[in-house]
Amino acid sequence: MLYKKIAKPVLFRMDPEKAHHLIIDGLHTVGKLPGGKALLKGMYGVPEYAELATTLWGLRFANPVGLAAGLDKNAKAVPGFSNIGFGFMEVGTVTPKPQPGNELPRLFRLPEDHALINRMGFNNVGIDAMAEHLREAGNRSIPVAVNIGKNKITPNEHAEEDYRLCIRGLYAYGDFFVVNISSPNTPDLRNLQHGDDLSRLLAAVKDEMHQQHQKHGGPEKPVLVKIAPDLEQEEIGYMVATIVNSGVSGIIASNTTISRAGLTDKHKGETGGLSGRPLTERSTKLIHTIYAATEGKLPIIGSGGIFTAEDAYAKICAGASLVEVYTGMIYEGPGLIRQLNEGLRSLLRKDGFKHISEAVGSAHRR
Repeated sequence: MLYKKIAKPVLFRMDPEKAHHLIIDGLHTVGKLPGGKALLKGMYGVPEYAELATTLWGLRFANPVGLAAGLDKNAKAVPGFSNIGFGFMEVGTVTPKPQPGNELPRLFRLPEDHALINRMGFNNVGIDAMAEHLREAGNRSIPVAVNIGKNKITPNEHAEEDYRLCIRGLYAYGDFFVVNISSPNTPDLRNLQHGDDLSRLLAAVKDEMHQQHQKHGGPEKPVLVKIAPDLEQEEIGYMVATIVNSGVSGIIASNTTISRAGLTDKHKGETGGLSGRPLTERSTKLIHTIYAATEGKLPIIGSGGIFTAEDAYAKICAGASLVEVYTGMIYEGPGLIRQLNEGLRSLLRKDGFKHISEAVGSAHRR
């Protein structure tokens, strides 16, 4: 309520990217203050409920609601985000070398559509600075995934080396990794989702993960692939088969869309990836398709247009083991995380489930 009545009106009068930096810098500062983490936890923390706790890939998730990549691009506010109720979070997308991203303006709110359009272009500080930020963050209370990509100037035929460099430089600091081949804002990046390019890239990623596991020891760390929602049915089938055969640990469905169907806001014609409410149903259908294609054997993280517990639950019933939010939190505020968790508990009870794992993929069994 505090966010919607006071913070949101102020933030929504600001330039979207300036507001973004204000939030990240604020969480960074509060997370470093003595008692700052406890303050955030007291204001926004989510109680741990046994029926929502999940273990995947050897990692424990206190609840299934995570923060999607793109908000904390440089892992600058990990302590802050770790204490406002999330079950996990992604940082990045990070590239081997720092890059400024695309020209301003590159982030647009579409309030009439409850959406955002961004064409950020993987603006980030690079792997060395991110490693330093994750070192400074110290021990975390939630799993942190590192979302990795290639530099804009790196041609696709050399992309695998960029992904190797990201893994090599950040393996010690991430709990799991996400291969981003689906952003629409890096030229030709989405071409890596298909055919032999995808097979070669994932083989290289798996090889580098194995090498770093041998070097660092400990449990082997999972790696997931984040895919686009703008795929034909036949493309999804081929892609999922390639991903399964590669031996990666899971899929994130989905990234932003280039579709503009049904938009009404004045910014609807802006170039970039669209996120938020227009993606809700599209991403849920994609999850349903992937779960069916893999017979529920490959874990899915559902992302795209989650504003309510019902949105999150639909993705879980479609086959997602975990879910992520981004745009929904911009519109609803950090209190959304608690609302989602409390709502999921009610929906589980309503359907007679004692644990969230029973709901995963349940739409396929009805």
